[in-house]
Amino acid sequence: MSGHNPGSLRTPLKNVRRLGSAKEGATHFWQQRVTAVANVVLVTFLLGLIVSIAGADYAVVRRTLANPLVALPMLLLILSGIYHMRLGMQVIIEDYVSAEGAKVALLMLNTFFAFCVGLACVFAVLKLSFGA
Repeated sequence: MSGHNPGSLRTPLKNVRRLGSAKEGATHFWQQRVTAVANVVLVTFLLGLIVSIAGADYAVVRRTLANPLVALPMLLLILSGIYHMRLGMQVIIEDYVSAEGAKVALLMLNTFFAFCVGLACVFAVLKLSFGA
């Protein structure tokens, strides 16, 4: 086998295809961890918010949610939560779907779904913040 390094852990097929670690796995791992930590902080904020407005009338709740100091963390929670959800589903799809065509289709649908849910949530927060 010419060109095959006996000390290499790559198979000849991977050498031809140039597949292997693209260092994407570590990035994905850290993105999941960072969004998880952010989500813990932001969900704690959300739970505190829910407790503070529990039993309030509609006008108070709407005025509270329109406050930028409430709306901005809500938007951050949406963005972080949706991104974390998409990353998690991507791992599940990559691990459990073996057919390449189905995998690509599901990964595309996963991104599309996350985008649509995120857009709807952001729209709702912005509508409350700027009045409807």
